[in-house]
Amino acid sequence: MAIKTRKHENLTETNIQHVLELLNGDSPITKKEACSILNISYNTTRLNKIIEDHLETVAYRERRKAQNKGKGATEMEIKQVVNFYLDGANISDIAKSLYRSPAFIKSIVERLGIPQKLPQTDYEGRRNALLPEQCVAESFEVGEKVWAVRQNYPALVEKYLGNKNGIDSYLVHTIECSQEDLKHTYFPHLSFAGKQYCLASYEIGSLRHLQKYL
Repeated sequence: MAIKTRKHENLTETNIQHVLELLNGDSPITKKEACSILNISYNTTRLNKIIEDHLETVAYRERRKAQNKGKGATEMEIKQVVNFYLDGANISDIAKSLYRSPAFIKSIVERLGIPQKLPQTDYEGRRNALLPEQCVAESFEVGEKVWAVRQNYPALVEKYLGNKNGIDSYLVHTIECSQEDLKHTYFPHLSFAGKQYCLASYEIGSLRHLQKYL
């Protein structure tokens, strides 16, 4: 069951697990301290419910992963991996949502030639990022969904800027937040949010080979 969260509360799965470990540690924290870490009002009944729901979610996920173990990816799973990944979800989160292991999801990403999304803090990796062979292209269409290599995000081509010294350039708009991410912001009407960049064709990756999954 999903845990109802108020705006100021920190009820991420990671934080709840952290609190659970502190409560069960060698020097356990108090329930009042646990509520403080979760940024919720001191309420032991609600705290217990949050922990109970969290444990149920983790147990259910493990059962589903065990059921899927050894089974190949279905077409629906592949489609979900492609779309989740291009929308900016990381491998770990996709694995959780599909009840698969991170290694399983990563193998699909690599086999299909989905551009590798690197941690935003991996500046060196992003600077030297290489596209899978399937993503290499010389030209793009306005409205086409592409991969902005160094920006490390999917993007939409907004305008062809012309050719200089034999190299085409394009105005693209990165997709850094999905509509789901924007649902509780001041811009819930937007389908995505990001930044605009002027990029040369060699800084853009094609996603045409993934079209059947988009």
